[in-house]
Amino acid sequence: MPHLLDENRDRLVRRAMLLRLSASAIADNMKNGAFKSLYRGQGIEFSGVREYTPDDNVRAIDWNVTARMGKPFIKQYEEDRELQVFFVLDRSASMFSGSKGRSRIVAASEATALLLLAAEQNASATGAVFFDGKIRYSYAPKTGRAQVMTILSHLDQVDDKIVSGSVLANALNGAGKLLKKQSLVFVFSDFRTSEWIQPMARLSHKHDVVAVRVTDPADTELPAIGTVPFKDSETGELRLLPTSSSAFQQAWLSDSRQRTDFWHAECLRHGAYPLTLSTTEDAVQVLSRFFARRSGI
Repeated sequence: MPHLLDENRDRLVRRAMLLRLSASAIADNMKNGAFKSLYRGQGIEFSGVREYTPDDNVRAIDWNVTARMGKPFIKQYEEDRELQVFFVLDRSASMFSGSKGRSRIVAASEATALLLLAAEQNASATGAVFFDGKIRYSYAPKTGRAQVMTILSHLDQVDDKIVSGSVLANALNGAGKLLKKQSLVFVFSDFRTSEWIQPMARLSHKHDVVAVRVTDPADTELPAIGTVPFKDSETGELRLLPTSSSAFQQAWLSDSRQRTDFWHAECLRHGAYPLTLSTTEDAVQVLSRFFARRSGI
């Protein structure tokens, strides 16, 4: 089975070390403004009792303990403030394209790995769903290094046969079913599919969703090398495109901008945070800038 990250492991480790250095700051950014909704209290857990004081609410009195002890005691609760981080990763055929020697799937996989390592340092529960034309892997959120290493292992593996199409909508719906409490969800995809808007809206209604659109320079500009056959990676359809035509180049750029504007507007309309990651960008810098902007630094 092929591996995505083998040849980049040393570079990935160095990047991970850089992100680990800023992991504490990133966690503070989340708590102090980046994703405040995640810290409103994920739930309330009973932690014990203590003696009643005049300032306490009488409705908090534990009458069973009070009766046994002969004096009033109140129940104490703690907010469950553990942050869950969940990843939805598109591994469909179009994600394996790239024009500068680096594919979208490698860029997305490296960013996911970096965030997983940061989440591990922050003692966050992590989970994931990977998909192409069908759901490939699905992990409910758990804490611990074993969970992180399991996801990293599958992240590095490429399926021998990619199923055509993209089930992004199913993956988003599946994430919603796996997540039992409010979570920070990263969706890595080129969003070259349909019917993802309503599932994204539902997921964003309950969770903080970061929609990471993985791009490539060829999305906006093709080299002028004459009439060239292009194959649709999802459908296998073959077309001849006149790359040297200025009209074609302008149409290609216009179509890309329209797709981008539509994706951006729909993310904002439904409460997701739009973030672009190019195959030519450093994931550490992109992620660090994103968290800094969210926290108002």
